[in-house]
This record gives sequence, structure tokens and C-alpha cells, in this order.
Amino acid sequence: MLRKGDKAPGFQLADQDGERIKLSELLEEGPIILYFYPKDFTSVCTRQACMVRDSHERIEAAGLRVIGINSEKGEKHGRFREHHGLPFRLLVDPRREVARAYEAIGLFGLYTARVSYLIDSDGVVMDSVRADLRLAPHERFIGRALGERDQG
Repeated sequence: MLRKGDKAPGFQLADQDGERIKLSELLEEGPIILYFYPKDFTSVCTRQACMVRDSHERIEAAGLRVIGINSEKGEKHGRFREHHGLPFRLLVDPRREVARAYEAIGLFGLYTARVSYLIDSDGVVMDSVRADLRLAPHERFIGRALGERDQG
């Protein structure tokens, strides 16, 4: 997993609508929470997405934006996003190349791991967390991200 102070690897991926997105363009608008997760429409992943959705207003108020990434197709991301009212983009990493660059790969490289990063507008990792089956560490991560932005 990347650590605080590491440079976030650049990438370009399509979102749920097929629009190509570059990390550098995202960061021009400010810092982001980049979260990797295994699958759409599974129990823990759905709870995580809804947790982020429910915190989204506070996240935006703190000057942050959220981007989710996994290897599933854009159409499935679109259905997942619409079904749960997710106000943030979901990016498609079909070969898990970005997940590998961010050290967000599960056992034997078979799935995208549950890893979250706070990346500042200069592309530097400010915080990170990995917890594949538990959401509490990711909730604390969001709390830290909001606290850091509120104080800065």
C-alpha cells in the first residue's frame, strides 16, 4: 500500500459513462478520496459505497471529491451508481493496472482490494487505509480526511 508522502501514480480510466478521466485533471480541481473496492452489488462493497454517499455532503463541503475504482464494466458501475444514488464517479480498471500501481490487489491478483487514499492536489498521498472485510477502518479514514481538511 502506498504511504503518506508517496507520489500517487498517474492514470487515465473511463468512468461509468465511458468518459476518460485523468488523475492530473481530477487533481486540478482539488484533493480527492480515491477508493478501490472489489465488486459492485456485493454486501460489503454496497455498504461502503452507501457510507461514502451518506458522508458525501460533508466530504464536498471539506473541499474533497470521491472517486471509486474497480475492474467491473462501466454499465454495471452505472447501474450500481443509479440504484444506490451514488453522487460520485466510478472508474473502470479492467486489467487492474491502476489497482496494481496503487497496491490495491487482493490474493493472487484475482480481485481489487478495499484500499482508500487521500491524495492532495499536488498528487501526494496524505493518508491511506486497507481493510478488505471491515468498514470501520474506512469510516475512520473518512473522519481523518474531513478533520485534516477542516483544520487546514
